[in-house]
Amino acid sequence: MAETNRELADFLRRARGQVDPSRAGLPPDSRVRRVPGLRREEVALLAGVSTDYYARLEQGRRITPSSAVLEAVGRALNLDAAGKAHLRDLIGVTTVPASARRRPVGVQRVRPGLYQLIDALDGEPALILGRRTDILAANRMARALFADFEQLPPGQRNYARWMFLDGHTRTLFLDWEEQARAAVESLRLEVGRDPHDRATTALVEELRERSPEFDHGWQQHRVHQRTHGSKRLHHPLVGDLTVAYETLTLPGDPDTTLFLYTTEVGSSSKRALDLLASWTLTGSNPEPEQQRHSRSDPAQDH
Repeated sequence: MAETNRELADFLRRARGQVDPSRAGLPPDSRVRRVPGLRREEVALLAGVSTDYYARLEQGRRITPSSAVLEAVGRALNLDAAGKAHLRDLIGVTTVPASARRRPVGVQRVRPGLYQLIDALDGEPALILGRRTDILAANRMARALFADFEQLPPGQRNYARWMFLDGHTRTLFLDWEEQARAAVESLRLEVGRDPHDRATTALVEELRERSPEFDHGWQQHRVHQRTHGSKRLHHPLVGDLTVAYETLTLPGDPDTTLFLYTTEVGSSSKRALDLLASWTLTGSNPEPEQQRHSRSDPAQDH
């Protein structure tokens, strides 16, 4: 409980420091602000609670605010849906029915039907991620686009670990900083849901020790729920492309998420992905993009 309370205190302090006072709807105040963000009394005013009550909450005291109070604090701190969910997790208030709450489980398994599903998505990369962003399955296009995760030892098949500890990702992702930030914020949200999971704790400790970027991001205590978005890549074989992704949490299995990546019809990204798909089908390795470009006629490049 003590660790969870420290996490709560840290999250609230950092969230308060990220709010722009000029946009918070506060009455005029001529006092000089020595630190960024809102003051405690301002959060309390916006949330409709006493300053002492909010101060005790931010100190991680053992109090259990109502759902209405947590919603009000979330609004005062300008938290999005993921931030509000993280706040409820940290304080120990949840609207999830007891029958659906996470219970200790063993190694996650992917049922055969899901393997068949992602393999049937021919031409489109698909990943199945589990708890703590473990990579449970990847179809041939995901392996060709990102990495052959099946060649990694089972204990290293983790998306956040791959993002921060595999140097290949820094050249693969043109927007590596953005993707890395999303990975650490997603893992932060995961830890809030299940703070006593030993495997997750071990993963976080390893990443904080081995990656300064991860450690910096972890200390920011931001959370993020990845539901959709895009990734910009420079693939060594087919060059630059942008893929959009959508996530689907599987009914009856909230710890398993399907990530599906697509490209815009008629775009250069679609052509690049189709070329990669052709290679994975034939087993022939296309000429690297850089060599093709150096041999091409500049007048034919568009």
